[in-house]
Amino acid sequence: MKYDVVLLTDSRYLTPKEDNIYVSNVIWEDQLVMDALQNEGLSVVRKSWDDQKFDWGTCRFALFRATWDYFDRFNEFFEWFQKTKEKTRFINSTTLIQWNIDKHYLQNLEVKGINIPATLFIEKASNLTLKEAIQKAKDQLSFSKDELILKPCVAGGARHTYKFKISKAQELESTFQELIAEEAMMLQEFQVNIVSEGEMSLMLFEGKYSHAVLKIAKPGDFRVQDDYGGSVHNYEPSTEEIEFAKKVVEACPELPTYARVDIFKDNHGKWALAELEIFEPELWFRNRPDAASVLAHIIKSKVTYEEVS
Repeated sequence: MKYDVVLLTDSRYLTPKEDNIYVSNVIWEDQLVMDALQNEGLSVVRKSWDDQKFDWGTCRFALFRATWDYFDRFNEFFEWFQKTKEKTRFINSTTLIQWNIDKHYLQNLEVKGINIPATLFIEKASNLTLKEAIQKAKDQLSFSKDELILKPCVAGGARHTYKFKISKAQELESTFQELIAEEAMMLQEFQVNIVSEGEMSLMLFEGKYSHAVLKIAKPGDFRVQDDYGGSVHNYEPSTEEIEFAKKVVEACPELPTYARVDIFKDNHGKWALAELEIFEPELWFRNRPDAASVLAHIIKSKVTYEEVS
């Protein structure tokens, strides 16, 4: 059988071994997307990206959803991705996914005028100690805060994200050396407003603002992800916030079909980009179910265009 669209997830969310709100939300959101696509007259199937028995050539388009094990199996995932892109078309495009999957993209956006937190990128197999990396950040980027954030360039869900005081850096040295031997890392100043005011996620489809949520870390933590106890609230962004988010997606190599722009007020009180998610973001359709129909309509137009071209 041929399908118009395959929704890509990971096996934990196809046949879940446990029932909790986190898993339920993934399944709920995927169902909203499936229903919206089917309402557009499209044939849809939901598969784990690592399904070795499925013929990816039977699908016109593949839409990334909760493929949230990819960063723990990156080499395996990337090999699958390279093979599968020859058999079907990804939404967003292969170009955008390859660009966005590694947070070095922040450097590209900064060059185009997007405000990001001052970030020192430490490449894989660097011979720097963490103390030397901190000094380099002070010298080159004028780091002045006592609290810093260390995290990988390829990651999700706050994997290997560490908040630490400079005076305690030595305690993290062995972890840093283990990580940098395997992957590139980022060193940033801790942004206090993410804790005090939260992080705003704005969803855009083909560059047009759709809806937003406010993510707030639980008391005593700095991670806003709900799997670390963070809470999510409906949010009405200002015109300034929406314009900033639009500027971000317009600075991409091409305009994304869907995007989540995570923003916050930086330590200087300016709007800044935390992350641009155009690969496998949570888009909070459960907070705005009609937004799934907006995305489905866009995808239907892509399927129709392919049929006539």
